[in-house]
Amino acid sequence: MVVTECMPDVRSVTAGFWVGTGSRDEEPHQAGVSHFLEHLLFKGTSRRTARQIAEDVDSVGGDMNAFTTKEYTAFYVRVLADALPLGLDILSDIMWDPAFQASEVEAERQVILEEILMHNDEPADLVHEVFAAALYPGHPLGRDVLGTEATIEPMSAAEIRRFFAGHYRPANMVLAAAGDLDHDDFVAAVESRFQGPEGGRAPARRPPVAVPRDMAVVRRMTEQAHVVLGAPGPDRHSDDRFAFTILNHCVGGGLSSRLFQAIREERGLAYSVYSYRSSFADAGNIGVYAGTAPGRAAEVIDVMTEEVDRLVADGISDRELAVAKGHLRGETALALEDSAARMSRIGRSQLLHGSVLTVEELAARFAAVTADEVGDVARRTLGDRRVLAVVGPFDEDAFGASVVA
Repeated sequence: MVVTECMPDVRSVTAGFWVGTGSRDEEPHQAGVSHFLEHLLFKGTSRRTARQIAEDVDSVGGDMNAFTTKEYTAFYVRVLADALPLGLDILSDIMWDPAFQASEVEAERQVILEEILMHNDEPADLVHEVFAAALYPGHPLGRDVLGTEATIEPMSAAEIRRFFAGHYRPANMVLAAAGDLDHDDFVAAVESRFQGPEGGRAPARRPPVAVPRDMAVVRRMTEQAHVVLGAPGPDRHSDDRFAFTILNHCVGGGLSSRLFQAIREERGLAYSVYSYRSSFADAGNIGVYAGTAPGRAAEVIDVMTEEVDRLVADGISDRELAVAKGHLRGETALALEDSAARMSRIGRSQLLHGSVLTVEELAARFAAVTADEVGDVARRTLGDRRVLAVVGPFDEDAFGASVVA
């Protein structure tokens, strides 16, 4: 599937392959293979070395990168419009003809092992993985995208190649592009460069069924305690997803949100405080994060719990609803002022939803949400089982179970 958006007033084009496979599609012994592939596809093909790929992109002032998530992996290049043929040459090369040279596999293995160590040394990042593991116990959605030392160290080039061959197929991909381009010309250019196998399919997935853990505490001798309080939520196909997005903004998604005001502005308990939502094919969640002094962690958790309880009991006000809608409308429009952002929006939408809503259609969906609908979603998510994750100088029994009841 190829999806494009013409932006006649810009001089750039961003093109990207979106592969419908991520870390949740790995077997336990393969954990981290999708992220390993993300690194390796830039490390040479039968026609280009890794250095040649880097030099070719640099020579036209371009930008090339990739990222891995729990349900998809993306590879993209951003270049001036007149350099698009080169950009497509390189993208097509790495997607259809990666070399998987033994020396490059070993070099990237060491890079990834260092990345895992770095990630574990960042408690503000680690706490979100602790939260996910508690929310989805025993399920791939609860695993770190990076994998672990135990899975990355023995992973062979042959195993990586087999995973690539099984998942990196046209039926499991979307190619998106946005910028100064013509759709028909772009499709013809892609077809002329295609050299991979036909077919393929999206990976089969099993939904999480295990009951979340109430609490997970990881002891680290840190200067700050890092806290996430959250709960399961609707999946990305749910009719509730628009109300859920507004709920997230009201909880901690903006400067006027309840948790930002209560924790930072009114009490000065934290510098960084925010909420976020994740929506997967068959699951979802909302989480509230704060980093605070260890001696104030219990107070922060109490404030989080009190504010969430109040929101569940009373819902949101008409003013909160209007502010959230205005924020989302402006945020969406401002985020689409360059070709990379446009490419990301249409590529992700086509891959995950099978269609792309226009900005006007998206705004209309949010405009139709009522305060009662947001309150109902709050009761069905935050009003039920909650999960607390903490990384800091604490033992497991440092916090009472009542904070998550």
